Amino acid sequence: MSSNPSTAVKRTSPLRYIIAAAVAVALAIAGYFAFAGQQRVPDATFTLLSGQKVSTADLKGKVYLINFWATNCDTCIKEMPQMVKTYNRFKGQGLEFVAVAMNYDAPMYVTNYAQTRQLPFKVAMDDGSAAKQFGNVQLTPTTFLVDKDGKILKRYVGEPEFAELDHLLEKALKAA
Repeated sequence: MSSNPSTAVKRTSPLRYIIAAAVAVALAIAGYFAFAGQQRVPDATFTLLSGQKVSTADLKGKVYLINFWATNCDTCIKEMPQMVKTYNRFKGQGLEFVAVAMNYDAPMYVTNYAQTRQLPFKVAMDDGSAAKQFGNVQLTPTTFLVDKDGKILKRYVGEPEFAELDHLLEKALKAA
């Protein structure tokens, strides 16, 4: 019985494809984790309660927080005083902050909340487009920390761990 080399190659071919596929999947997974922290902020425009528009392009070169929230969200209401303290602590170092009310929130509730609580930062009403551009945000609160280069440093779903947020802000603002 003679061994045919082409038969041997045919027997190993499926294994080669499986190994190649496994390597490709491993590289894809590694790439995802390597670049997951490198996500760029989307091009989005926010309409403030005053009617003025602010875009992520306008905020380039600054460290900022984008906080998606709603007046009917208990966690949002609970975290808001701490968000105000965080903003007040870092605004002198250049921090910007846009609180974006979800599109299902009644504008009069948002305006009333912002005025009665004297929110010191920009408050915007979303028409649904900003939430969609930021990865289809549906859960509130969702907060994005963005560095001066437009890179999303951290995404918090739910109330942030404020000690960690403060540390990240200090680091980002020093780099700015």
